[in-house]
Amino acid sequence: MLWPNITEAPFLLTGFPGLEAAHHWISIPFFAIYVCILLGNGTLLYLIKDNHSLHEPMYYFLAMLAGTDLMVTMTTMPTVMGVLWVNYRKISHSGCFLQAYFIHSLSVVESGCLLAMAYDRFIAIRNPLRYTSILTNTKVVKLGVVVFLRGFVSILPVILRLFSFSYCKSHVITRAFCLHQEVMKLACADITFNRLYPVILISLTIFLDSLIILFSYILILKTVMSIASVEERAKALNTCISHVSCVLIFYVTVLGLTFIYRFGKHVHEVVHIVMSYIYFLFPPLMNPLIYSIKTKQIQHGIVRLLSKHRFVN
Repeated sequence: MLWPNITEAPFLLTGFPGLEAAHHWISIPFFAIYVCILLGNGTLLYLIKDNHSLHEPMYYFLAMLAGTDLMVTMTTMPTVMGVLWVNYRKISHSGCFLQAYFIHSLSVVESGCLLAMAYDRFIAIRNPLRYTSILTNTKVVKLGVVVFLRGFVSILPVILRLFSFSYCKSHVITRAFCLHQEVMKLACADITFNRLYPVILISLTIFLDSLIILFSYILILKTVMSIASVEERAKALNTCISHVSCVLIFYVTVLGLTFIYRFGKHVHEVVHIVMSYIYFLFPPLMNPLIYSIKTKQIQHGIVRLLSKHRFVN
């Protein structure tokens, strides 16, 4: 049977167990973060689209990253705010599986975006004279398609398996959103495949991506150190700081959450809950902020946008 029995009860989401009375207060910072993520990443996308000086491979990849962050947030936050605001806890099986599919797919996509951005920095510093000939618009589009296809196709096997399971155990999910690892534990079936496949997938995508990015920066540092001028070295390294910061934020949160789920059985449940919220809120919040602070072209674009808005008013 591919689809779950429609007579099965829907899943029930939880927010912060034991703090239900404070959910309305907790919703205030969550909503503020949600708005900041929408404004920050939305502004980045608008600036990159509107400003022709930002029509370069680096900013195209940044637009991919911002779009991915927006999709992660808009996939997850509606159920979170529903639980915190009005205590709406029910979610259908199909809705839950679809939410889990997008959350996990977009994590792989984000890892691919960061890898593509590392490739961009690698070419810009190692082969600056051939940068425009190597990273053509066609090449950028092809990389983008591969990144998104890898993310959305690779997650399908485990999500489709969720549809074939019966759920006769507790229907309570200890989050305000659905993650694959939470849902599969509720199944009354052999979940060996659903336990092993994510480990292999993470190793071949997120973990491998992080190693390739690390290796690329070792080569970048080797190139930068060979530059005679101290000023030129600093300038070259400065173009990488924003990307390195985003890489650290993403991989530390994703790998931290992964290790806690795999090896933190004795860790208090509060740690699991907090890490899961950091996992999908912190990178989308910080990425546009980092690029706004460290990238002059983005800063100038924001100033022009604000000046234009003030002039219109």
